[in-house]
Parts: sequence; structure tokens; C-alpha cells
Amino acid sequence: MRVLLIGANGYLGRFVADRLLADPAVQLTALGRGDDADVRFDLASGSPGALTRFLDAVHPGVVINCAGATRGGARELTRHNTVAVATVCEALRRSGCGARLVQIGCGAEYGPSQPGSSTAEDAVPRPGGPYGVSKLAATELVLGSGLDAVVLRVFSPAGPGTPAGSPLGRLAEAMRRAMQSGDGELKLGGLGVQRDFIDVRDVARAVHAASLSAAQGVINIGSGRAVRLRDAAAVLARVAGYGGALHELDGPPGALRPAIGHPRGDADHSGHVAPVAYPYPDGCGSWQQADVRTARDRLGWRPRINLEESLADIWMEAACRI
Repeated sequence: MRVLLIGANGYLGRFVADRLLADPAVQLTALGRGDDADVRFDLASGSPGALTRFLDAVHPGVVINCAGATRGGARELTRHNTVAVATVCEALRRSGCGARLVQIGCGAEYGPSQPGSSTAEDAVPRPGGPYGVSKLAATELVLGSGLDAVVLRVFSPAGPGTPAGSPLGRLAEAMRRAMQSGDGELKLGGLGVQRDFIDVRDVARAVHAASLSAAQGVINIGSGRAVRLRDAAAVLARVAGYGGALHELDGPPGALRPAIGHPRGDADHSGHVAPVAYPYPDGCGSWQQADVRTARDRLGWRPRINLEESLADIWMEAACRI
């Protein structure tokens, strides 16, 4: 099976590439903006015609799109998350390869949900920020393309390679600094948020399964269990051997506070996180939990790696910086 993987050098793409390379039946070609890609191509600025010519030459059976941006303003997010996907869809429509498209979406497309609820694929998406809007627009383009396509809505990925600007990455970095400086207490904000964390290696397994299946439409990829960030911090402290006290700085919604979930990673020269004036930067509110029954029924997929193992891998990478 010939597979074209777009975004192989990204956070999720690296693990998807590893998973596909472990399958002897897969012949993998990586397309991306970096020097390490087999073929260099920028989806945000490249033309559908140029991509069509490449598709006709390589003739993949499956195209997997892991590319995209998680940070930046609305214009940048739209270019990399929406315009790029429009280019992929148009190129596939023009090409004679007939490839199946596996598009990586995200849980932020749904926006806030009712605490205690599980979000299924038939929920009406109401993204609460520009990132979720740009990804939802991409999903709508894929679903309306007429292609053989599936969109995997990945909730909150965790595990090795977790970006330092993500909630769990920032949490590990704050704990590393506390241990390095001998601080007996760690003051953190934003710990009341509950998210559905899923290990990146389980995500890669889901992508592999989706590439082999005939499933179409939208499929949620998550653990099916919301975890409070405060509880994740306690597990990380145990894994790291941090014996200090964890103090939560959460205030009322909208109050200024150092937010562990702030996506930009802004900090002053002393390393202190800059406060933000809004409580849920990802636009998903205080709670998110995936209903993952569709992934089980249509892909034969279940998560295997628990959050403690994911956190242990995050900590191992953070500890190497001590």
C-alpha cells in the first residue's frame, strides 16, 4: 500500500510515520515543508495543480494529512489549517490516483460541552476560538469534497514529544524548574480544566486503522475519560518524585492568573508565565470528554496507553533538561 504522509515531522506526524514504517505492507512517502521530507511542498502556498502532478506521479492509495498549525492569529491558522486542506482536496479531485484521505481534525472543533457529558460525532460543533474554527472549516471541506475520506477528531494528545507550550508540557516544565531550584512549593493556575487526554501512540494506531478501513465521516479519537489537570499534576509529581506542595491559583472565570493551559508559552525573562485574561484559551470551556464508541465499532480501535504512562514519558523528556 502506497501512503503519502503530509506533516510527517510534526508532533502527531512523527508517530504516525513510525507506525506506518513498522508495517511491511506500507510504502511511505513523506511530504512537507522541512528538509527531512521526501518531497518539499508547502500546502498553504503551493497550488493544487502542482500537488496533483505529484499525486499522479506517486499514485498513493492513501493520503494522510497531519499538517497544520496550533498557534498564531486567525489569518495564519486559516492558511495552514483551512486553505491547506482545500489544496489537498482539490488536488485529489483532479488526480487520477483515487486515493483515500485521512484528515486529522481536533476536539476543539466541538467547542465547550456540558460538564459530565461525552461528546459524540453528531454533536453540533460550536468552536470557541480561531483554532477550532479553522479546523472545523477544514473538516467541512473534506466532508463536502465527495472524496473517499475520514476525519479523525483527536482530543488532547499527550505522551513523548508533547510540545512545551501545551498544558501538560508547561506543567512538566514548571515542575522541572521547581525541582532544579529546590522550591518546596509549586504555584499553578488553570488546574480546574478537565480534558480528554489520549497518547500520541494510540493516535498513530487510530490513523493506521483508519487508512486500512472503509469508514467515512467523522470519528472521535480520545480516551473517553475527562481528567482534571489538577489530578494530572498530582500524578506527574508522583512520577517525578516531587515532594513539594502544589498550590492552585485559579480565580473566577476571566480573572488574571498564571494559566498552565495558555497556548503561546509567553514568559518574562525570569521564567514566570505571563497572566492571561481569559480562562480557556483552547475555546473548549471547562470540560471535554469524547464519546469513542464509533472508533471502537468502525475502526476496531481502543486506547491502550494510560495517562500515567504518557506523563512518565513527558517527564522523562523534561528531566533530561535538568
